[in-house]
Amino acid sequence: MPRPTTGPDAGVGLARLAGIAAAAVGLGVGELVAATGTTGQSLVGSVGGEIIDQAPGALVRTGIDALGTADKPVLVTTIVVVCLGLGAILGPAARRRPWLNPLAFGVMALLGTVAGLRDPLADDAVTVMAAVSAAVAGSFTLWLLERRLPADAVAAPAAIAVVPLGADEDAPEPAPTLPRPGVGAADRRTFLTWTGTAAGVGVVAALAGKALSGRSATSAAQATVDIPLPAPTATLPGTPAGGQAAGLAVDGLSPLITPNGSFYRIDTALTLPRPDLDGWHLRFSGEVDNPFSLSYRELLELPTIEAPVTISCVSNKVGGDLVGTAVWQGVPLTSLLERAGVKPGGTQLVGRSLDGFTVGFPTELALDGRTAMVAVGMNGEPLPVPHGFPARLIVEGLYGYVSATKWLSSIELKGWDDFDAYWIDLGWSKEGPIKTQSRIDVPRGGTKVDAGEVAVAGVAWAPGRGITKVEVQVDDGPWSEAELGPGLSDATWRQWVYRWDATPGDHKVRVRATDGTGETQTGDVAPPEPDGATGWHTRSITVRG
Repeated sequence: MPRPTTGPDAGVGLARLAGIAAAAVGLGVGELVAATGTTGQSLVGSVGGEIIDQAPGALVRTGIDALGTADKPVLVTTIVVVCLGLGAILGPAARRRPWLNPLAFGVMALLGTVAGLRDPLADDAVTVMAAVSAAVAGSFTLWLLERRLPADAVAAPAAIAVVPLGADEDAPEPAPTLPRPGVGAADRRTFLTWTGTAAGVGVVAALAGKALSGRSATSAAQATVDIPLPAPTATLPGTPAGGQAAGLAVDGLSPLITPNGSFYRIDTALTLPRPDLDGWHLRFSGEVDNPFSLSYRELLELPTIEAPVTISCVSNKVGGDLVGTAVWQGVPLTSLLERAGVKPGGTQLVGRSLDGFTVGFPTELALDGRTAMVAVGMNGEPLPVPHGFPARLIVEGLYGYVSATKWLSSIELKGWDDFDAYWIDLGWSKEGPIKTQSRIDVPRGGTKVDAGEVAVAGVAWAPGRGITKVEVQVDDGPWSEAELGPGLSDATWRQWVYRWDATPGDHKVRVRATDGTGETQTGDVAPPEPDGATGWHTRSITVRG
């Protein structure tokens, strides 16, 4: 009696390659088309932003703790890898059910469109165009490659082998020979050439899109600035004319002023916002008597101040590098709030970013005499795009998650209980004063040094309170006071150095600081969440005899 038979599916691996190549083409075309828009926001960036916004707070905190500043590259890489993996699954599936090809790419285009339309950084029309272009390019590539699968790699459709009456049913069945219509003309090498070419096209398109968007985000916006920033006039202790503030001469010690290129960056933006300065305005609204808005030119025409201020991310671990000091230049918040006329109900100042990020802190902290400004300059230059161009908030003594809005678009006055900013909904404390902290910069942990005098040095900070003393402990010995470097102000960190008479062996060296209120940094160990890490930074050092 007749039995259905099928040949071995030798083309699964090649079909997977076709699916991966098609996904690469779709991703690349989508990135390239998105980069042509006025905002430059990519589909991958929009999807990543949606993932960040919808992820549980515990997951976001875990990612930050584990990855630090690598969180964004890891998320983008994960999205790309997942898309390529789905392509590998789709390739073999679409061979048997061709309708899955347009359906799968259509669904991915829909998801990308939804994410883009919800993304405040994305251009709606360009988002739709990029998603459709990506789907069409990916689907067509998969269809084209599967029609070029080698003849011996194409699974034949089920064939009916008719066994004559009386024949031995245990005899080997003839292999089906029905070819798939329109397929099988190319050999394996030619197929791999086609697949490699397609994947290459996808990679080149993605790189071109990234380059186009990158140039726009990092230089085009600032290139349109035709209003020169006033030169900084702050006189810093130990600063030669036209030079950088001097500090302790210890190799490897953090400088008093952190260069812009070395300054840490922590934010939720997978793609740098690209503001259109002609249309950018800073708006003041909410519980105010006189709502108003300022163009970039109008903002720069207002009287400015400059001051060195140390800022820190709440995610900074004990001894971490998510902290830095810059000379910030900007318009005092006091003058702007006076112009707006804050009503009694405006007890919370809410800063909103171009990418939808929000912060919130007590309005009174912008009026109590501390350095608080809408910053437009950093270390004598217009704000670099990664650090908030065209304007950002700088508030002395507060962690960035409650104060340091980059790419600032509006300031709204609200009641303290009427609004919770971005990170508060994810489980962080609503108030975020920077805790007294200290760090050992040199020697590095795990290094070996020679016996004799060793310079143990680092920085300590308590913005708004200042640092009055730093102490170092070797092993379980007594705490010894370190030499303090020049102080710029109570708003900045302080360098320190301890001249240690090192003896051969393995040692533990730790540090603690005392701030201007007389409070000494606690040794109790606590993680960054919900309101900043605590503990003494400790280094393991081996001293050679």
